[in-house]
Amino acid sequence: MDTQEKVTRVRLALDRDYQFVATYPDWPSAGTIRLDEEPPLGSGLGPNPAALLATAVGNCLAASLLFCARRARVPIEALGVTAEAHLVRNDAGRYRVRRIDVDLAPALPVEDMARLERCKQIFEDFCIVTESVRHGIDVHVAVVAEPLAAREAS
Repeated sequence: MDTQEKVTRVRLALDRDYQFVATYPDWPSAGTIRLDEEPPLGSGLGPNPAALLATAVGNCLAASLLFCARRARVPIEALGVTAEAHLVRNDAGRYRVRRIDVDLAPALPVEDMARLERCKQIFEDFCIVTESVRHGIDVHVAVVAEPLAAREAS
């Protein structure tokens, strides 16, 4: 078993209201993503955290299926993905992600369909994000306030 821990980083900076800008220091050419909450809390100008979670699960599953297919020399010509996070209120009235539904639609020659069956049986197990979410994730939170310079009296 590989005991070397890998870390992936994202930095979030408050822009205004409930909008944050995400950058990825390990991938400087990746650009930024604006996140926002839906109205009435935010303005809905970007995906919210539940949408990003669904994105991560959907992308991870798609990449795992594609990897398996390529190793099996199954020529996937296109791959469409739809991921939906279903939110419900818990007993305390707080929204929680109840489930994530992911539909993968690989396009491949009809003569290669049977060869995709083995990948359909095993690819999910290789998806880091999906398998982590399914089994629960420890989340450690630290709040470290940054003091601002004292304001001068006007």
